[in-house]
Amino acid sequence: MRSRQWAAAAITALAISTATACPAHAAEDPGVTDGAFLKTVHQGNLAEIETSKDAQHNATTACVKDVAGMFVRDHTKMDGDVMALAGKLKISLPSGTTAEQQQQLADLRAKAGTKEYDSAWLSAQAGNHRATLALIDQQIASGRNAQITAAAKAARPIVEMHLNRVGSGACRGQSPMGAVPAGDGGMAAGAGSSDGTTTALAGGVAFGGALLAGATVLALRRRRAGAASGRH
Repeated sequence: MRSRQWAAAAITALAISTATACPAHAAEDPGVTDGAFLKTVHQGNLAEIETSKDAQHNATTACVKDVAGMFVRDHTKMDGDVMALAGKLKISLPSGTTAEQQQQLADLRAKAGTKEYDSAWLSAQAGNHRATLALIDQQIASGRNAQITAAAKAARPIVEMHLNRVGSGACRGQSPMGAVPAGDGGMAAGAGSSDGTTTALAGGVAFGGALLAGATVLALRRRRAGAASGRH
């Protein structure tokens, strides 16, 4: 619920700021329209970094901790780009997260140490990233500042990838099964399984295949030996 409320508030704020700006000056004054996008995304990055750092400490599964680490890394990089662009365009950014984002973090921390923590984090991240994608798409469709719109386009595939990790309510590791590079013997399939289950399975299949191959060679040798003795 908190996630949906935050998403609706963020989209509404950006829509209002865009609709009320004077079109004649929007391209010259990104602080009026496009600046609202940078401010909202900056606060979203701060919230993602905080909640993901919390998950690194309080999540109960290795997959959530791994994905949270990826979110911290990516959102820290993206926010550095946002702050650099805002400085270049002389746009003042908020110093912290919104009240709704702070409450979302408080609700999450209240579940620390329980089995509900991981599912709550995944659900919150899914809602937040869907909201961010909606903001990005709106900026791409109607943004007037070329630099800010270019930054939105660059960030979109990263945010979409993040959503794919959490969007179903189930954690997907950093190297999902099915994306196995050719020539690796299938071992890369286990890279995305933080609990080692997939890796163990892949290793077991490879080991089992080796045993089967060895048994086949041995059977062929026995057949050849039998045929040779029969001729004598």
